[in-house]
Amino acid sequence: MWLFHADAAKDRVTASGTLDRLVFYFSVGLLPLLIIVLTVIGFLTLDHPYLQQGPAPLQLHVLSDPEQQLTPAQAFRQLAEMPLQEHFDTHLLETPFWFSFVVPAPATDGRSEIELSSRHAQDAICWEGAGERWLGSSKRDQAPGKEQGRMRIEKTGFILSLDAGTQQLTILCKGSFSGPARIAAQRWTVHDFVLSQNKFYRSIGLLEGGLLMLTMFVLVAAMINREWMYVLFAVWLLGNLRLGANSMGWDAHWLMLTIPNEWLGLVRKLTFATYYIVTFTLFHMLFTAELKRINFPRVERLGQYLGVPLFVAAVTLSYSRFLPVLWSCAVVGIAVLLFLLVRILIVTRTRAAFWYCASMVVVLFARVDEVIGAAFGIRTLDQVPNNAIAALLSSLMAAFAFAEQMRTGKRELAMVQAELRTTYEVTPIGLFTLAADGSFVRSNLALEKILGRDSSDQREKKWDDYFEPGAREKLLQVVSGNGGNEAELRGITGPDGHANFYLVTATFANGRIEGSLQDITDRSQAVERLRFFAEHDPLTGVLNRRGIEIMLEQAIERQAGDRPLALAYLDLDRFKLINDLFGHQSGDEVLKQLCFRVQQLLDGDCHIGRIGGDEFIILFRDVEIGAATAICSKIIQKISYQSYNIGARAFQVKGSIGLIEVDAGMRVQDAISAADRACREAKRAHNEHIVVYQKNAPVFRERLEELSLIERLGGEFLPVGLFVEMQPIMSLREPEASLNFEVLLRLRDADNKVVPATKVIAAAEENGNIAVIDRWVMSTVLEWLAQHQAQLPLTKFVCVNLSGASLNDEKFIQDIFVILGRHPQVVPMLCIEITESVALHDLEHTSRIIQRLQALGAKIALDDFGAGYTSFTYLKSLSADALKIDGAFIQSMNQHPANEAIVEAIVELARNLGMKSIAEWVEDCAMIEALAKLGVDYVQGYVVAKPQSPQAILEASSAASFITDPALARFVASRRVDGRPWVEAGDGFPPSGLH
Repeated sequence: MWLFHADAAKDRVTASGTLDRLVFYFSVGLLPLLIIVLTVIGFLTLDHPYLQQGPAPLQLHVLSDPEQQLTPAQAFRQLAEMPLQEHFDTHLLETPFWFSFVVPAPATDGRSEIELSSRHAQDAICWEGAGERWLGSSKRDQAPGKEQGRMRIEKTGFILSLDAGTQQLTILCKGSFSGPARIAAQRWTVHDFVLSQNKFYRSIGLLEGGLLMLTMFVLVAAMINREWMYVLFAVWLLGNLRLGANSMGWDAHWLMLTIPNEWLGLVRKLTFATYYIVTFTLFHMLFTAELKRINFPRVERLGQYLGVPLFVAAVTLSYSRFLPVLWSCAVVGIAVLLFLLVRILIVTRTRAAFWYCASMVVVLFARVDEVIGAAFGIRTLDQVPNNAIAALLSSLMAAFAFAEQMRTGKRELAMVQAELRTTYEVTPIGLFTLAADGSFVRSNLALEKILGRDSSDQREKKWDDYFEPGAREKLLQVVSGNGGNEAELRGITGPDGHANFYLVTATFANGRIEGSLQDITDRSQAVERLRFFAEHDPLTGVLNRRGIEIMLEQAIERQAGDRPLALAYLDLDRFKLINDLFGHQSGDEVLKQLCFRVQQLLDGDCHIGRIGGDEFIILFRDVEIGAATAICSKIIQKISYQSYNIGARAFQVKGSIGLIEVDAGMRVQDAISAADRACREAKRAHNEHIVVYQKNAPVFRERLEELSLIERLGGEFLPVGLFVEMQPIMSLREPEASLNFEVLLRLRDADNKVVPATKVIAAAEENGNIAVIDRWVMSTVLEWLAQHQAQLPLTKFVCVNLSGASLNDEKFIQDIFVILGRHPQVVPMLCIEITESVALHDLEHTSRIIQRLQALGAKIALDDFGAGYTSFTYLKSLSADALKIDGAFIQSMNQHPANEAIVEAIVELARNLGMKSIAEWVEDCAMIEALAKLGVDYVQGYVVAKPQSPQAILEASSAASFITDPALARFVASRRVDGRPWVEAGDGFPPSGLH
């Protein structure tokens, strides 16, 4: 039973579907076809409701009256001499015209209607005979019902009514015309004229109603589709309507309104000009792709640009002068349009082009008679098209063109949508659409794979089900534009404790969120690794310089009140030996073990960072200086007194720590510099290897003074307060027969206090301005020597110390030789001092500079000789003229026999190499006597003379004249022979480069 009911229900459903299809095909297919067939049959077989006998044309005599002085009688006589013709074209003349015609007696006794059909006629007045009896008059701007006599406005012109029974009658008329007018007269029976009137107004209604309905339909389609081309098409349809109205003679009316006669000329001109512009604009928009294919841009622009002068002419010229411009532009525009349409049909063969071409052909055939008739007076095409049907037909064909373009666009859109659906599914990037509540509306296979979604799962899952809390808020920020155009999201943590990372891009469209999602877990992990290595040392895993400086800066910024902060600088001793003897791999293992040991002693608020090969910074946040000192002591014990076992070897490494208490507001670099200074002091201390600077320690005040000095010396300009002093260098062979000296740099501060030269040089080297100062010193000394050379007869050499930074500056070297070239006469007096460390830094470079200086006659002295790791072999490569023995050996020479032996060896070495020896820091006469026994050539120190002003040097007789120490004075006196200074031949420097 239940099976029977199921079959019955199935049959009912089948029958219902069949009936629906039959109704659909009848309504959509059969019924429209029946309407078309019956309409055609009706046109062929049914009687036309407006069939009438055509009007009888009347022969005319026409006369122009340019002077407007003729009376009706005079005009009638002159008209008799004019030839008879069926019509007369005014050829744009706007002077009054007289015309006469004979109305024969009607065949019946009915009333006759005489139609003066020119739509360009402005007024008309008629008389019987030669003006014996006035019949009537009318004007275009005359209101309906205000006509005078038997004349009234009807259809496109004027109507003169004649009474029934009227016999043959001669009628004289006078009229004024505007535009390409044609003067003609036609005789109607009343019945036929009424039928023609009905047909005329029915045609008007057909044209106006049809085109307005089509225009409204297009406008509605334009608003719905938001398509500007449809709006343009609607405007073109209205232009077609106005052109049809102009051809039919009722363009003075608009939607049952009458356009004032004084406006009509301007309205007509603007109608023609705008219709031309709109036609080409519509053509360009409709066939943009096709025009690109045929590739005639210049021809297209010619047709378009002609609309500009045409519009200007419509606004500025009178109607009669505008028409020739219109005809010229229309002929060229029509030719351009036809050429382009034919090319489009040949190349593309699109249906839209065919329909548009057909529409243009209909318009041209319907309008060309206007142009030909007005220009040449030929009206052979007057009766070919019916104007209303032509306007509707052309508009309908243009609509077909639009419909074809819409169909083509719809087909292309469908293809694009199909391609998009395919692309949507196969793209490797996850794509999704979310509803307002965050639920998934649509997603592709890639997204389902990325998120692990199961498309067969019937449970509805939302966005928040796959991401960490707050992910939807981030998505909304992206959509709103407040959070950029993309955002990174973190997925839900999985059972293994790991979570994936995603990059989402989204936008808001049609009330939904459209976006894409990519799995960037690998990229995020790589970024995290890069970020880690950007702030961490890849070898040891501790912070690097950048990381520890950032952490220190943050700690200083948040330091407030009594929150303590300390910084330690750790430097390893003799670590380089491990690398040199056992390789860098062993050294790397030592560094790893060392960092591990240090980290064991640090808690969570303390951090270590590696800032160099064997240099470290330890940051103690919220740790008192006392506790930090204790931790540093443990670190020294841990790293210095426990060996480092690497394979079968065991290494011992020592370390020194400088610990400072960081004050609020201290700069990062200042804190590190202070800790570095404390570390260097700890390395020299040789005790517990720890030096601590607490707050307000003198070292901080000194550092502030250094920073102030550095700032003062900064820039490319010389600081105010620079001057030089000169310290005498006394010859031990002839103390009273020479006046040699060293030039010393000085700077006077704002308080008129002299800043020590060592601080000035250190500050200038730190800010990079030392070359500017050295250049000034060299120029000042040479100019002073050149100016006072005659006053310095006992001066054999003048020592000037150049810094290592300047000597390694190629620009400075070039400038120095330029300065030396300005004063060649005093260059032989110059002795340039170069420190041993600078000479050894780049031996080849230093050797080249020395050779160039000596070639000019200058002398070279190696300063602070013996202070560093002196290698005697390098002296073979440097042709120096003198060695200045480091003062540290001189000061302790009498207390330490080893120092005396070293000095003696240096003096002997200098003598053997042909150099002079100069001892610095000489403080008492005993030192001088000992140095004299060792054979030292020159001494320099406070016991001889303190630094003097240049004027004091000029006033001195010798270096010995500054001596105030009695013992030294006696020593100098003992060097005299027969009461005169002892002069030994050969005292002074030998010629440069000759040892």
